[in-house]
Amino acid sequence: MRPVRIPAGWPATEVQARATQDELRHRVILGESGPPPGAGHVTGVDVAYDDERDTVAAAAVVLDAATLDVVEEATAVGRVPFPYVPGLLAFRELPAVLSALAALAADPGLVLCDGYGLAHPRRFGLASHLGVLTGLPTAGVAKNPFAFSYADPATARGSRSPLLDGAEPVGSALRTRDGVKPVFVSVGHRTDLDTACAHTLALAPRYRLPHSTRLADALCRRALKEAVAG
Repeated sequence: MRPVRIPAGWPATEVQARATQDELRHRVILGESGPPPGAGHVTGVDVAYDDERDTVAAAAVVLDAATLDVVEEATAVGRVPFPYVPGLLAFRELPAVLSALAALAADPGLVLCDGYGLAHPRRFGLASHLGVLTGLPTAGVAKNPFAFSYADPATARGSRSPLLDGAEPVGSALRTRDGVKPVFVSVGHRTDLDTACAHTLALAPRYRLPHSTRLADALCRRALKEAVAG
């Protein structure tokens, strides 16, 4: 378990955070397809909080993309570096996620975040921010559509419909199980939406959420529980 290192100059106020988003979002790369599904590694990242104790834990779980076997995992625990503000969650989560990723020896490959990428009011959610800071290909897979709209996809697994901000597509509502509520996929950095959706389906052979997200969620919760108990 690695201690969280908060990067120098990390924003401390809402004004600073929004200015940082406006500065960095222009660095998002959208012209690449990213690594193909089923090849190399794919990494899930997630975080858990204990706000009463001002503690955050992050987990990174590297999977073999072909077999979904765990290759490596790492955690990081530290203080919560930013207050809860909708649209600025990356500033609470990224220092811990970056510390967990830094503890890995394996190449993360594509990183899937439990959250959003371009599906964000400023088109710069957690997945996009993480990709710009690390240079890694990233995508977001969220449980809920946030403030965006979508038409319900067809009931079959693999069906998709556009996730919309007004008339602008910002991602896809993707059915990962027949007749089960979709997940909401958006590009982060250095990949495209078709590739991100294909990875999501490959990582969800049995459950609604990607296996990478399920493992990272369980691991960060366990790390948080151990840190608080200690």
